[in-house]
Amino acid sequence: MFDISFFEIMIIAIVALIVIGPERLPQVARTLGHLIGRCRQLVYSIKTDIHNELRMEELKNMHNTMQETMHSIESTVREEINEIKSATQLDPRTDTPNTSAGNTRQLADSSEKSADSGTAQPKSPDNEQPPSR
Repeated sequence: MFDISFFEIMIIAIVALIVIGPERLPQVARTLGHLIGRCRQLVYSIKTDIHNELRMEELKNMHNTMQETMHSIESTVREEINEIKSATQLDPRTDTPNTSAGNTRQLADSSEKSADSGTAQPKSPDNEQPPSR
């Protein structure tokens, strides 16, 4: 912080001894030590408070982000639930499920599953070769 060499400290001590006197120098040194200690404690306290405030600000931002994400997910889930409910409602005229846009998605999914299961052909016994020894 300060670049004070040993030689400079010795000069300051000698000048203080001459100005203050040998009787009061220990008391002044003790008082000066207490003041320096209090200054260090004050600086440490301020640094800690600033760090805590920054941390609280980060936590508030994270909390707001999490709230926005939660509301977004909640609205998406509610929309999907409403889609599913509207797709599964019965047509009052025929007592059969209503064929709305949601049902076409289900029909497309079921047709993809059936197409996928049809591509896997079982091996026939005549295609197998006997194991070589």
